[in-house]
Amino acid sequence: MTPAAAAGPRRRIRIGIDTGGTFTDVVALDEESGELVTTKTPSTPSDPADGFMNGIDKVLGLLGCTGADVTAVAHGTTVATNQLLEDKIDRLGFITTEGYEYILEIARQAVPDGYGNSYFWVKPDRIVPVDLVHTVGGRFDFKGNEVRPFDEDGARTAARRLRDQGIMTIGVCLLHSYANPAHELRMREILREEHPDAVVSISSEVLREYREYERSMTTLVDAAVKPRVARYVGGIRRRLDAFTTADTDEPRRVPFAIMKSNGGVLSAEEVVHQPITTVLSGPAAGALGAALIAEKAGFDKVLTCDGGGTSTDVSVVLGGEPTLTTEGSIGRYPSKIPMIDVVTVGAGGGSIAWTSPEGTLKVGPRSAGADPGPICYGKGGVEPTITDAHVLLGRIPPHLLGGEIPLDVEAAREGLTKFAAELGISVEQCATGILEISAWNQANALRQITVKRGLDVRDFTMATFGGSGSLLLCRLIDILGLAGVIVPRDPGNVSAFGLLTVDVRCDYVQTAVGSHPELDHAKVAGIFGELAGKAGEALDKEGFAAEDHRYVRTADLRYFGQAFEVRVPVPDGPFDGELADTVAEAFHAAHEQLYGYNFRGDASQTVEWVNLRVTGVGPIRRPELRELPARDGGVERARTGTRSVCFEDREGYVDTTVYTRPELAPGDVITGPAIIEEFGSTIPIHPGFAARVDAYGNVVVTRDTTSKGA
Repeated sequence: MTPAAAAGPRRRIRIGIDTGGTFTDVVALDEESGELVTTKTPSTPSDPADGFMNGIDKVLGLLGCTGADVTAVAHGTTVATNQLLEDKIDRLGFITTEGYEYILEIARQAVPDGYGNSYFWVKPDRIVPVDLVHTVGGRFDFKGNEVRPFDEDGARTAARRLRDQGIMTIGVCLLHSYANPAHELRMREILREEHPDAVVSISSEVLREYREYERSMTTLVDAAVKPRVARYVGGIRRRLDAFTTADTDEPRRVPFAIMKSNGGVLSAEEVVHQPITTVLSGPAAGALGAALIAEKAGFDKVLTCDGGGTSTDVSVVLGGEPTLTTEGSIGRYPSKIPMIDVVTVGAGGGSIAWTSPEGTLKVGPRSAGADPGPICYGKGGVEPTITDAHVLLGRIPPHLLGGEIPLDVEAAREGLTKFAAELGISVEQCATGILEISAWNQANALRQITVKRGLDVRDFTMATFGGSGSLLLCRLIDILGLAGVIVPRDPGNVSAFGLLTVDVRCDYVQTAVGSHPELDHAKVAGIFGELAGKAGEALDKEGFAAEDHRYVRTADLRYFGQAFEVRVPVPDGPFDGELADTVAEAFHAAHEQLYGYNFRGDASQTVEWVNLRVTGVGPIRRPELRELPARDGGVERARTGTRSVCFEDREGYVDTTVYTRPELAPGDVITGPAIIEEFGSTIPIHPGFAARVDAYGNVVVTRDTTSKGA
C-alpha cells in the first residue's frame, strides 16, 4: 500500500450511477479539476448490485483511481419501480378504522382512458385481499379531535391475527390520522409488541394528507416495496464499504445517497424508511440533468425525452425546473407523493413488435430488456424489437458502446423478414412501421404532459437523452411541430449526470382545509413553521449546517366544491393577509392556464385552501458545464465514412455520411441525410433537417433552413 492510499483520498471523485433495464450508466466528477468521465456497462437484472459495482470499477479504471478516491456516490434505482410495474407484490396486511374495511374495493369512481372504456375495463384485484384486512375501533374527526377512544384490545387482536396468518409486511391507515397520528402511533407500538418481526408503514408518516383511499394505497405501496428496497440498498452499502476501504488502513464510510422521485436525494440510511419516495428515482435524475443542460444552453421551455431500453420517460421543464405532481401512479398503484411529473410509455430500444388478434402491428409495452435482449444481441432473443428495426435500416451502427457490444444485422433481418411476412408487407415497410408506431407512442406521451396541462407543445424545445432517446427526434419534430431538439453531450449518461446535480430534498405536507376569506393566518403560519421544523431536522441529519438550509413553501388551492387542487408557490416572509392574497392570485392565474378560465373577482366562487407543503433543501455543489473551444477544418474532420440508411421505405436506402461526434466542434453544421455517432448514442439526421453544434457541444436539430440561406 502506498502512503498516499493510507492517508485517504488522493483525488476527490464523486460518482453518479443510474441503473436502467438494459445498461447501467456512470458519470464521475473530479471535484478539484471539474473533469467529467462517463461510461456504461450492461445491467445485471438477476442482481442489479453487480452492474452497479461493475460500473464503479469501470469508471475508476478510466480515471486511474481506486475506491480510496471516492468521496460520494449518488444512485438512481429502479428496484421499487420495477417491482410495482411487474406487479410483484408479496402478501400484505392492512389495518384500518372499523367500518372502513372496504375502502380499497370502493377506490375511486374512475375508469382508465375515460368512461368509453367501461365496457372493457376489468377492475384489478385490490392490493390486499379482504381476508388480510383487519379493523380497529376508535376514530378522530377531520380536525383531529377524538370521537371514540382507540380500542387497544381490538388492536392486539388484529396484530396477532396478521402474525398468525404469516403476514410480515403491514400498512396502517386510520381515519383522519393526517390530523392526529396518535392512534396510528399506538397501533405501531402494539404491532412491535405482538409481531416484532413485521415491517410496518403508517400513513401519518408516509402521507399526512387527506383522501383516505389515496393515503391508504400510498401507505400500502410504501410497505410493499420496503423489504426489497432495504435489502437492495443494504447490499449496495456493504459492497460499497468494502470496495472503498480495500486499499486503506482505516475504515471509511463513503456517503451514499439515493435519488428520490421529487428531484432530490436522500442518504441510503434514511431512504430505507421511506422507500416509496424512490419509485421514480431514475426518470427524475434524467429530467434534472437535462434541465440543467438545457438552461445553460439558453432554453427555458423544454420537454425532456429519456429513451432507454425498456421505456421512454417524458417530462416538462419550465425556467430550469421540472414540474412536480402528487397525482402520479406506478403501474396500477396510485402514489400521492411529490414526484417530478413524468409520463412513461413502453417505447424503449428493447420494446417488442407484435401483432394483435386482428392482425395489426403493435409495439410495446413488453420489452426484451437486457436478457435476452433484441434479436441482434445474439443472446437468444427471437422477437423483433425497435433496436432490430433501427439496425436493419442502418440508422444505428452494427455495434453498441463504441464496439463493445456487436450487433448481428443479419439475425435482425431474418427475424424481421419472418415477422413482415406474417403482416404481408416488405421488411423495410415493417421496420419503418415499427419505428413510426414508436414515434407516435412517444408523441402521445409528450402531449399528455403538455396539451393536457394547458401548454402548447409547439412552444417547446425537446431535450433527448438516453441510449435511444435521439433516434426518432426528427420524426417527433414533424409530428408535434416542435421548435427543435437539443441532444446533450454523452446523452446516454444524462440520468447519471443528473445525480451529480441534485440537492437533498425533504418534503412535508399537512392538510388544513380553510376558506380564503376566513383563513386563520396565524394557524397557517404555525403549520408552515411546524413543517419547516421537521424539514430542518431532516437536513440536520443529512449533515447540512443550519445556515445552508433552504425552505420552499407551496399550497394546494381549489374553488369550493372542486374535487382537485392546483399547487401554487407561497413566497417567503411572514404569513399574513397580504401574502395569502398573493397566493390566491397565483391560484387564479394557474387555474386559467390549466383549464382556460378562472373566477377571479367572483364572490360566489370561494377559494379554498387544502394542503400546506414545505420542502427543505440542502444545496450541493454542481458540476460546471464548460464551453468547448472552436476547431479548424469544418465538419469534414468528423467524417468517418458512409453507409446505406433507409429513412423512408418509399425512398429505399440512400448513401449517408457518418460523423463521429467527439470530433465535432461549436459552430459546425450538418445537413441531412446524415448520421452522428458517439459512444452511447446515435443521432440520425433525416433529409430536410439540420444539426448545429452549440458552444457547450450540444447538438441542436431543427428543420433545415441552411440551404435557403440561413
